[in-house]
Amino acid sequence: MATPTPEKTNAMRFLDQRRVSYEAYYYDPAIHSAVGVAEALGVPADLVYKTLVMLRERGRPLLVMVPGPAVVDPRRLAQSLGEKSVQMAPKRNAERLTGLQVGGIGALALLNKPFEVCIERTALAHDWILVNGGRRGVNLKIGVQDLVALTGARPVDAVAAP
Repeated sequence: MATPTPEKTNAMRFLDQRRVSYEAYYYDPAIHSAVGVAEALGVPADLVYKTLVMLRERGRPLLVMVPGPAVVDPRRLAQSLGEKSVQMAPKRNAERLTGLQVGGIGALALLNKPFEVCIERTALAHDWILVNGGRRGVNLKIGVQDLVALTGARPVDAVAAP
């Protein structure tokens, strides 16, 4: 018996419409961390990017894509954006703002929403990364340049310097 094809997400349909190449990876939706996703998929953790909802004092909320093992440095991110300060949105607030569950938040699923999209500058050194496909249990392997072009992601310094 053939395995059923998983249902496409809005992010996949968007990429299909634009004829942008991607690969979908599926994993147990109980996994909520990017590092856990990397382990489940057998890929390096620094190529699986998590999308965090960050809030600034004024203006649109931020979707900040950073490598799975990294921790956002709010001061460094604020400085990179020219903001006074930024802070992580509490889980409930992030889910309310995005309409998605934590562990399933992805910039490609929120293109027509009022967010400013940012990506850790180090991503630009990679040909491709994995990002959430808009639902827990789905990640999309996509070219970094395509991701930046489609989301309008602003390269930022968001994580602590090595």
